Order: sequence, then structure tokens, then C-alpha cells
Amino acid sequence: MTDTRIASHGWIRPRRLAHGARLAVVAPASPFRREEFEAGVQELAGLGFETVYDDRVFARDGFVAGDPALRARALADAWQDPAIDGIISVRGGYGSAQLLPRLDPDLPRRHPKVFIGYSDVTSLLAWHLAAGVICFHGPMLEGRLARGAAGYDRASLVAATMNAAPMGRLAPDGLAVLRAGDASGVLVGGTLTQLAASLGTPWAFNPPEGCLLFLEDVGERPYRLDRLLLQLEQAGVLATVAGVLLGEFPGCDEPDGAVTAREVLRARLAAVSGPVVFGFPSGHTAGPSWTLPLGVRARLDAGAAPAVVIEEAAVV
Repeated sequence: MTDTRIASHGWIRPRRLAHGARLAVVAPASPFRREEFEAGVQELAGLGFETVYDDRVFARDGFVAGDPALRARALADAWQDPAIDGIISVRGGYGSAQLLPRLDPDLPRRHPKVFIGYSDVTSLLAWHLAAGVICFHGPMLEGRLARGAAGYDRASLVAATMNAAPMGRLAPDGLAVLRAGDASGVLVGGTLTQLAASLGTPWAFNPPEGCLLFLEDVGERPYRLDRLLLQLEQAGVLATVAGVLLGEFPGCDEPDGAVTAREVLRARLAAVSGPVVFGFPSGHTAGPSWTLPLGVRARLDAGAAPAVVIEEAAVV
């Protein structure tokens, strides 16, 4: 009998979230504002979820949300607890990479669960993908769920994590073709700064051959974007990709507009032979943040009506 948990390319799908699902709320990176936390918990309740957390989530240690061992233990406990259906991060900022040496790399594969985050949590998304388990570049509590409809796109979050069917064609307003074409592959990626920072470590980002690479970031001036992309190029990462889907990159143009993020991205990604599309609103965006499943087969349509097409279900 075919195991429906296993996607066509061998990656494991977590079980879908249902009404009443218990979500562990974790803080793997920076501290957060308590009022944002409470508002985000209330929004999750409105989606039909029960949130689970303990005092560890409120720990503080300078610029991180508690000692790395404490944060790693809280995350591991959530993965290993059979009563927990999914895990969502409060915010990014800094600190997720500190957890990697303290986490069992087989945790996601032994206990596949919906795992949601972005920004600094990209370190954990990439670690999760390295285990061969689908995860979600989606809204966290602070700044996104806490703001309700102004902060996140509810439809894509529900479709990605609660429906055991392909999301299909995603074509939010504002997508722009930087290089035309059509390509298919496994969708991977996250925040550019974190992916580049992983290179040279035991947890280096190593995307599968022929993948579709999603990249996004915020507040990085054009020369910094060039440096980050050059690092990916010189590390051989860009040579493996079939196409690139880019976020909005808010706050990344020069203040006087003389050089824009879009111009730098177009030029530096000339090394990629496949299509390049700019402006997908996932992660750091000016408006509601959409959820993208990572580790699923997808198609990047960089034609007259650009879109990314999610071709398989992310959950079972």
C-alpha cells in the first residue's frame, strides 16, 4: 500500500491541521512584545486552534528569548509531544541558528508536524527541509497574526496547512517577470540573509538539484543583496536551481532610489538559466503575508500572467 505521507519525490508530509488542532507556540529567536503575543494567540483561536505554551516562551536573555538550551528543549518537547499537532513561532529577529547544534536532526522525520515560521526562523526551516519533511514559510504571531487580516493572508494559510489538496495557482497582485520562462521543481528557500549565513557550517543550505528557489528579505541595501547573492552563486547554490521566485524585498532600495533591489536581483540572477519572478508577498511584505509550503513540487510560470503553481498537497 502506498504511504500517502510520502510525496512523489520522497519527502514526508505532516498531518493537516484540523479545527481544534493543538499548536505549540515557541520562541526560537528574539524576545517579543507581550501584547503582540496575546493578539496572535487570539487570532489563532479565531482560526479554530488551541494554543499550547508554558513559561519558557517568555524567557529573556539579552537579545534572545532565553538561553539556547532552553529554547532548543522547548522546541524538541513540542516535536516529541504526541498531543501537539503543529508548531508556530512567535517571531524571528535573531537566535534560531543557536539551536541547531542542540537539536536532533531526525526530530522532524520521526515526528512530522506542521511547522510555520519565516525570517530568522529560516534557519530552522532549512534544517527541517534537510530532514526531508515539508514545512511552511508563513506568518508568525508578532507583526502578522497579531494584526489579523492586515498582517497575513488567511486563505493561503488555511489552504496550505488544513487542506490535503494542492494549493494550485497562486497569483497575488504585483508579481513581475524578471526573466520569462516556465520551470518545475521542489520549492525551497526562505530569507536570503539566513540562507547565506548557513554556508560553511554543518547546516549549510543545500537545495536539491532542479529546485525552485524562493528568496526574500527586508531592509538590506542593494550592495548587501548583491553580496548575499554572490555568496550563494560562488557556493554553487544558484547552479542547482531551475527557477527563482522572489519576495517583495521591502526597504531594500537605496533611499534616493538610484539603485533598486529589483535591478540588483535581476542582474545577479543572470547566472540562473530558468525563469525569475519578483514580488511574491510571503515573509517580509508591505501587506498581508502569504503562506508558501516548502518541500512540495511546484511550477513557476513566468509568462504573461505570472504565478507559482503548487502541484501537490503539503499535508495529508
